[in-house]
Amino acid sequence: MRGGAGARGEAMNGSGPAAGARLRTGEFIPLVALLFSLVALAIDAMLPALPEIGRDLGVARPNDVQYVVVSLFLGLGLGQVLFGPLSDRIGRKPAIYAGLGVFMAGCIVSVVAPTFEVMIAGRILQGIGVAGPRIVTVALVRDQYEGRTMARMMSFAMAVFILVPAVAPALGLFVLRAAGWRAIFVAFFLIAAAALVWLLVRQPETLPPARRRSLSPRAVGRAVREILGIRAAVGYTVATGFAFSPFVAYLSSAPQMFEDGYAAGDLFVAWFALLALAIGLASIVNGRLVMRYGMRRISTAAAAAIAFTSIAAWLGLFPYDGLFPFWLFMAYFVFVFVCVGLLFGNLNALAMEPLGHLAGVGAAVVASLATLISVPLGGIVGQSFDGALYAQVGSFAVFGLGMLAAIRWAERGRHSRRDG
Repeated sequence: MRGGAGARGEAMNGSGPAAGARLRTGEFIPLVALLFSLVALAIDAMLPALPEIGRDLGVARPNDVQYVVVSLFLGLGLGQVLFGPLSDRIGRKPAIYAGLGVFMAGCIVSVVAPTFEVMIAGRILQGIGVAGPRIVTVALVRDQYEGRTMARMMSFAMAVFILVPAVAPALGLFVLRAAGWRAIFVAFFLIAAAALVWLLVRQPETLPPARRRSLSPRAVGRAVREILGIRAAVGYTVATGFAFSPFVAYLSSAPQMFEDGYAAGDLFVAWFALLALAIGLASIVNGRLVMRYGMRRISTAAAAAIAFTSIAAWLGLFPYDGLFPFWLFMAYFVFVFVCVGLLFGNLNALAMEPLGHLAGVGAAVVASLATLISVPLGGIVGQSFDGALYAQVGSFAVFGLGMLAAIRWAERGRHSRRDG
């Protein structure tokens, strides 16, 4: 069922498709997935290149190359604060255009980077820019859908989006072998340009001028205070941050885990793709399950499964001196990532559910707070990698318990009503 906001959100701002037009679901989901996927592409396609970047730019400590990943998340957290309120003022599409432009500028900086510090500056700029499509696209969806239907749309979009982490390392490896690591940033630039053209030509604006809000600090501050006073929004945002924390740690240390722990070599891209597909499959299944069981029940069950399975797995590491046999390593992470796939779309939709009247600022607050929780915590776990898996597995246990506590806190003050 379409949300009431969708009926009001089809007016155009004078560019692109005609006023009153609406993109078909079969095209809207791939477009949303592409805009989401720029974040995953900018992270995952770099993973095979991290050792070479470290060698070429003189990185002293092997763990320091993780900053190529973590710095993008840092920029993402900063950019999300900007683009949500901006989209409430100037419209969804112009805000996404601006973000894509900043992202493309950051790609250019990284292409020409003579030092690791300049590389990191370019990555922060890419993170700030990619926050535009990442955060405003959530508002774009929320303008048109709500409740379980929004969760279903987000799950299907994320299922398409998850194909990018599955293929991005292979794409990065191909470009790396063919033209060197700097050419990977050229590929990012071209893909962002293609997304910009698709959005410009095909997607109607979903926020008509009559519904736009002031960008004054007072108005934005008032909206943020209102959001932070909504217990469900804050609780599910914190739960989202805890869900992403061990995932950030995994992404930043994955090349080292596979290479140092299991000497995977170029097969890293295949094993990484398999784990990414586990999340994608779970997202597809969630799109169907959520209509029957509801977001809250699925989220609680998935968080509990992650926490208690990871506690058992952490204890099970000791007989293996901190490093599972490879088959057990893959079995554990496949199970955990299936649960992660059940969480991402639902937790985001639950956090956004009470924020339909503040979709732009709401999406910014939800995403930026979740990122500012997950990046420092995940970065600390990633930097602690020493060849054993105690920290990585333990982080899923600890943050899984944190998710359960945050979900329970969010629900404690919720008015009794039918599950969204």
